[in-house]
Amino acid sequence: MPRRPARPSPPPILNERLSQESDSGQNEARRAGHKQAAKNLKGARFTLWKNPNKLTDRQKIKLAHIQQTNKPLYRAYLISQQLREIYRVPFEVAVKLLDAWLAWARRCRLAPFVKLAKTITKQRPGITAAIRHGLSNARIEQVNTQLRLITRRAYGFRTPEALIALAMLSLGGLCPLLPT
Repeated sequence: MPRRPARPSPPPILNERLSQESDSGQNEARRAGHKQAAKNLKGARFTLWKNPNKLTDRQKIKLAHIQQTNKPLYRAYLISQQLREIYRVPFEVAVKLLDAWLAWARRCRLAPFVKLAKTITKQRPGITAAIRHGLSNARIEQVNTQLRLITRRAYGFRTPEALIALAMLSLGGLCPLLPT
């Protein structure tokens, strides 16, 4: 089966930063005694992580509620969506969007995103090269995840060779002849 070329994708750390902001909003609501507000924010991270085009009606309602009740969390959502957009546009536009995003993130006063802006600034040459050439580490991440799953399945095996054989069968493209 032919593989389609990997597209650059937003850094996984983006979801981590959104989760940190979501958790801090939930904790603030609990400390302030607003149990219902904390309960409404529970599970919001999945809504915040998801592509806006693929939100369910229930998730759209949750996002609208976040927009009304938790301005910093909604701002974090908008900042993250803007960063994701960088990976969907042509290179020239992406560089301009990245400059605008870095300026926005530096002054947003949301600690996780200020830290992310510093990290992206340090890694900028690699990021722009990845966007220019369409490079992505998605395939490597996919193989690493599959290897972790295979390792978990192989805990009962007696030798590491059995794990290696299972990995080769699963990921190596080997198709041994089966007895008939």
